Amino acid sequence: MSKAKRLLDILMFANAKRKFTAQEIADEFNISIRTVHRYILDLSDMGLPIYAEQGRNGGYTVLTNRLLPPILFTEEEVVSIFFAFQSLRYYHDLPFDAEIHSAGHKLYSSLQSDAKIKVDKIRSYIAFWNPKRTIDTPFLKDVLEASIEGSHLHIQYESKSGTTTKHIRPIGVYAHDGLWYLPAYDFNKQKVLLYRVDRILTIVSTEKNEEIFMNLEEWFDSYEVKKPIRLHVQLSTEGVRQCKSVPSFEGLLVIKEDGSGCIDAMIDKGELGFITPLFFRLGCHAKILEPAELIDNLRTQAEEILTMYRDTPNS
Repeated sequence: MSKAKRLLDILMFANAKRKFTAQEIADEFNISIRTVHRYILDLSDMGLPIYAEQGRNGGYTVLTNRLLPPILFTEEEVVSIFFAFQSLRYYHDLPFDAEIHSAGHKLYSSLQSDAKIKVDKIRSYIAFWNPKRTIDTPFLKDVLEASIEGSHLHIQYESKSGTTTKHIRPIGVYAHDGLWYLPAYDFNKQKVLLYRVDRILTIVSTEKNEEIFMNLEEWFDSYEVKKPIRLHVQLSTEGVRQCKSVPSFEGLLVIKEDGSGCIDAMIDKGELGFITPLFFRLGCHAKILEPAELIDNLRTQAEEILTMYRDTPNS
């Protein structure tokens, strides 16, 4: 058996066992103890994070980060991975930013020159653009890990009312419009609320919990109209065009033959604060018929702007 094959077999054995002795490897692969120590040194030089424990009960321990056995990719598969990496390019923070750069560097270095040219062209000619953000999200990886582990968090959070302490159960994190969001169960409010991850100032403490709770995918699918209210809007052709790009209106638009349209659907009353700015931007291209609360919200915003400019002298 070749040395490379033997090293690969020992690598897989070490990853599976995590803690073992040289004698166990010697018995498993029918080699001498001296050869085992030499192979372990070779694996350590290759990057296997392994720790040698001295003494009577000593042995080897593979540290937290495991190495995967070699995986063979076609060049097209590697190019497709770089294509996926492009979708992350415009985010200021990522949960595994350093690891993504490391993986990208290893893959790029392994490519032939013609494949590198193809990858470079992908980087130059296609992008999954998001607004450039300079806002730091230092606790992004922490809240993601807490979501995966099912932990409870006590956090200090910056909101409109100032800095408050929250006791939450994170559900997961998702990115939208260049920002990271955290849906989490708030134990004080006794409901799931949505938090901006960049507004988490500190994580005060973490509590382990074995209770099964919903995950992010389940939360996305759990939309429920608790306080139904009718949304009835008449839209011009331009209003229809702009509403097509609003994800929350998907499936609600009714388009007429002349290109104009309407929205007539039941929504949750809690969404009014979210959709008010959307319709304010549409201006005269959207006429709200119902609900009255949304009309009042738009009037209030318009009056506030008029008041601000009413005493401004004409240029």
